[in-house]
Amino acid sequence: MSFKNKESLIHLTGFVFLVAQCLCMVEGKVHFYEFVLTEKNFTKLCNTSRMLVVNGSIPGPIIRVHKGDTVYVNVHNHGHYGVTIHWHGVKQPRNPWSDGPEYITQCPIEPGSNFTYEVIFSIEEGTLWWHAHSDWTRAYVHGAIVILPAIGTTYPFPKPDDEDIIVLGSWYSGNLKALVDDSLYYGSDLPHSVAFTINGEPGDLCPCSKETTYHLKVDQGKTYLLRLVNAIVAADMFFAVAQHNLTIVGMDAHYIKPIITSYLMISPGQTMDILLTANQSLGQYYMAARQFWSQNVLVTEFDHVNTTAIIEYKGNYTIPSSPSFPSTLPIYKDLKAAIEFSKNLRSLASKEHPVNVPLNVTTKMYITLSISDIACRNSTCTSKGNGTDILATSANNISWSSPIATNILLAYYRNISGVYTTDFPDEPLYYFNFTADDLPDDIAITDLGTKVKVLNYNDVVEVVFQGTNLREGAGTHPIHLHGYSFYVVGTGFGNYKNETDPKDFNLVDPVEVNTIGVPKNGWLAIRFIANNPGKHMTWGMSAVFIIKNGDTAETSIREPPPYLPPCKVPLRSWLQNNDGSNEKEN
Repeated sequence: MSFKNKESLIHLTGFVFLVAQCLCMVEGKVHFYEFVLTEKNFTKLCNTSRMLVVNGSIPGPIIRVHKGDTVYVNVHNHGHYGVTIHWHGVKQPRNPWSDGPEYITQCPIEPGSNFTYEVIFSIEEGTLWWHAHSDWTRAYVHGAIVILPAIGTTYPFPKPDDEDIIVLGSWYSGNLKALVDDSLYYGSDLPHSVAFTINGEPGDLCPCSKETTYHLKVDQGKTYLLRLVNAIVAADMFFAVAQHNLTIVGMDAHYIKPIITSYLMISPGQTMDILLTANQSLGQYYMAARQFWSQNVLVTEFDHVNTTAIIEYKGNYTIPSSPSFPSTLPIYKDLKAAIEFSKNLRSLASKEHPVNVPLNVTTKMYITLSISDIACRNSTCTSKGNGTDILATSANNISWSSPIATNILLAYYRNISGVYTTDFPDEPLYYFNFTADDLPDDIAITDLGTKVKVLNYNDVVEVVFQGTNLREGAGTHPIHLHGYSFYVVGTGFGNYKNETDPKDFNLVDPVEVNTIGVPKNGWLAIRFIANNPGKHMTWGMSAVFIIKNGDTAETSIREPPPYLPPCKVPLRSWLQNNDGSNEKEN
């Protein structure tokens, strides 16, 4: 493939998964990991369920590297359905083949087969995570990635005495794969968790969970680096530790100006690096997390479980009957607490860790994120009767429909026609008061499509994401940029005003992340430089970018690996993607 006329792909998904930023790679060590996917029984909340996990545990194995290292992960699928793995927040310079989104950069690793990912670390430093990228399999197939400073360098803060990994997860009743498949097939609401977990355990406030509650043992006076991962499928979480302040020093493998706080809010997919000093009396203290519910305040049917772990001081003292619970943990619908926390996020912007905020924008996009309906025209929509609309999500009124006979990246690379089109719109097809109450249902109808946006190499891109209140579905929408991090230059409530709102953009020290939440009935503006040739997706609120190659081999997408998992079309997926009106796949 000639680098002068070939392009690369990134994938916006979301909730929105987009794709990388710096091509400068540091020479580092090479590491090898074996991931074995198997079905295993787990007993939680007094019930036993069988689920797919990696190496027999939830969370899965921890990947530990230094900045600039490379990792090869050989994934063996001994389960019963196809799976891919995504390295969330890893930029993968020029190497989209190992990014992992199903049917975007690869097809699933089929049962009984394996695939080796090459995971290239470049400028990332801090905490990231990996997870399955096949529907909701990531609920149990996930784990942390620890990226230490490059050898010979250190943290931009005093070195902690020790560290620990805290992974927030979700727990579901029954067979999650079957529940999600049915929801997607029938266009109904997706499953709701029955509990949240810390390092795989609900905590001793939940039934049948006291003996397995996670404990972190600490020495009085020492400081610990907590690497916090929100691996929950779709919930913003408040988090706090009783009688202890938290100092947040990093997000998504980028350093930030330290924030001293008594609580935090973390979006699904985000990671944070937190310093905790054990400066209280000898005893036991809960660390706790609960959901921040940003949707309709009248809705009460959501997961109210407070997941807990225990900070246990070492030493001689009388064990309390119950640990102290954090009084600073906000309640479920505390919008003010969420806003107050988020507005304090700023990049460190130091000499050793500078920011490079793009200023001269060449491409602007305005993307609405909505809960929508797809008009059901055939007998495959059997959930509510023929002719009834089904629930979906959309970006600029397009509900993403994955190809099922190949993947987007391979179709692009091999010039396979008919897989996608290049007409993803730069702005909404229709303008109205996006955040108004009582919007009519007829404007919530969306179209299925496999549409991509083409960008030139080194384009400076500004995307404004606009939340809408269609179907009264307003809530926080997390977005994730595959293969890139981005600067959050502005955010606000209501409809974005393109003449006045940019005047308040932070172009000095905006936070640099790979995942962020678009506020309920609000907007969020990001900027990034399209300089990672390559490409990259859940539930329809997705889009793909094709990024053209640069003028040299070093600024162009690498050739694909000698083996890629083949595409096999499951019957259920074919039925779901066929509209029945003209025998064309959607």
